[in-house]
Amino acid sequence: MRAIADTLAARFNPVAVRGEIAGFSRAASGHCYFSLKDETGQVRCAMFRRAAEQLNFSPRDGQRVEARGKLDVYGPRGDLQLLVDTLQPAGQGALFEQFLRLKAQLEGEGLFNAARKRALPAQPHSIGVVTSLGAAALRDVVTALRRRVPHLPVVVYPSAVQGLQAPTELCAALKTAYRRHAETGESEVLLLVRGGGSMEDLWSFNDESVVRTVAQAPMPVVCGVGHETDFTLADFVADLRAPTPTAAAELCAPARDLRLGELAYLLERMNEAAYGAVDQRAQQLDRLAQRMGRPSARVHGSHQRLSALQHRLHSALLLASQRQHGRLQALEGVLPVALQRAVDQHSRRLQRCETSLGLLDPRLVLERGYAFLTDTQGLAITRASQARPGQALRATLADGELGLTVDS
Repeated sequence: MRAIADTLAARFNPVAVRGEIAGFSRAASGHCYFSLKDETGQVRCAMFRRAAEQLNFSPRDGQRVEARGKLDVYGPRGDLQLLVDTLQPAGQGALFEQFLRLKAQLEGEGLFNAARKRALPAQPHSIGVVTSLGAAALRDVVTALRRRVPHLPVVVYPSAVQGLQAPTELCAALKTAYRRHAETGESEVLLLVRGGGSMEDLWSFNDESVVRTVAQAPMPVVCGVGHETDFTLADFVADLRAPTPTAAAELCAPARDLRLGELAYLLERMNEAAYGAVDQRAQQLDRLAQRMGRPSARVHGSHQRLSALQHRLHSALLLASQRQHGRLQALEGVLPVALQRAVDQHSRRLQRCETSLGLLDPRLVLERGYAFLTDTQGLAITRASQARPGQALRATLADGELGLTVDS
């Protein structure tokens, strides 16, 4: 191996390699390990701490860089590797450029708008998970849910999460979850999860068809793909992004202990409120009892008030009687005079009426030599045409009556 390494060093070193970073990691020692790749292949790279400390940017997967260093052979595994001395950005990689173009397009269509985001249900009745059955992410999610909400059913919609078939299977699994939710209300919240990996490993979650299918979800979707530093387009379109699959499970399933603690707190508050209300009513009752005092004292007070009212009533009746008696005496003095005055007035009117009536008495006319003629039936004869020859008539004079017979 050493001979091979010396041959490479003698023939090729130093070298400059341009490619996309994949699988970048920084060890606790400060060393960095990654791969550089292009369309035809890839090479493993190692960058020791002293060289890594000279970096003026943060390398990330998918970034296109130019590395300068020496080719070497890693003896324990016999792998060809590039010991990087300097690393500089060389423009964004093709995958990252594609990621940015699609992100801009979907963002322009409004798929990432905050107004589309829905709040997670506080107490979901069931939780759905879209991931691979063999993925470590599924075990992490199930472990977290079993710990926090063991009473909730968890429905898994299996799908590949890496490879050429992954986008198609992810879309099919999502649509299955949507259909069951519409039919039976299954999965009130849906987790779309996968463990960490390179940009190529996570590329299925940047697929346009997958992103658009996530956007059609009838229930809230939590996307927990990769690690905290990994971002996919599915993260942007989901209702909530979680840094890891475990965090996604924890976000949609509040811990049972937390809920039990909240219930205990509410029970304590309710008991305090009930006891407080009872104490308040007791204090009100005490104040009312103090105001009421002894029943005998209240009865004595009522008797006193009743006696006062009786005295006031007697005095009022006596005063009213005296007033009426005074009025009666005054009327007794005035009544005879008023009666005499009225009698005199009526007497004078009667005299005037008698005089007027006397003036109309027919006897006064008869006294002047006139007679009043009637027939035998007592009907008055006022015209000559009313009488006929031989008819018997009666003439009334001032001092008596005469029987007459009409001659002509």
